[in-house]
Amino acid sequence: MNDLKIGVFVCHCGTNIAGTVDVAAVADYARTLPHVAVVHENKFTCSDPGQADIIQTIRDYGLNRVVVASCSPRMHEPTFQRTLEAAGLNPYYLAMANIREQCSWVHTDRARATQKAQDLVRAAVSRVIYQQPLFARPVPITPATLIVGGGIAGIQAALDIADAGFQVYLVEREPSIGGRMAQLDKTFPTLDCAT
Repeated sequence: MNDLKIGVFVCHCGTNIAGTVDVAAVADYARTLPHVAVVHENKFTCSDPGQADIIQTIRDYGLNRVVVASCSPRMHEPTFQRTLEAAGLNPYYLAMANIREQCSWVHTDRARATQKAQDLVRAAVSRVIYQQPLFARPVPITPATLIVGGGIAGIQAALDIADAGFQVYLVEREPSIGGRMAQLDKTFPTLDCAT
């Protein structure tokens, strides 16, 4: 593990993070962590200039792991994975520390929010050390759909998918389809026949 070179990128996210978290203190703390070769702060890491900074830093320092301390991975993990890929690094050598939703948005005490952000960055650095490269691979699929339940929703879903040109299998445990709707005489508000 001596050949590890981790880059940590801490985002201000405008005032979304920097308004509550001392970003400079988080960056300074990250510099003390094992295997961290470089730490950068960015106003908006997900922006084009922020991503360009990550790409250039990976190339300049020969980084082989990246930690981004910013917002939710659900929001931007694919963004940063594409960034790593553009720099020639496997996109799964990325760890994210969610210091926006988990720190700045839920704390009012700046010192405690900053401490928590430092803890999350330390955890992300510890985790990225052990991450392995993953690779996409094609797998054969059968372009068909199984709909379980022949009620009104199942019937409509089956019709919509079939109209899109896919094969559909509709499975119903009862002897007839229609579900609860088939048990009704009339429907509100038009009083149309349910069947």
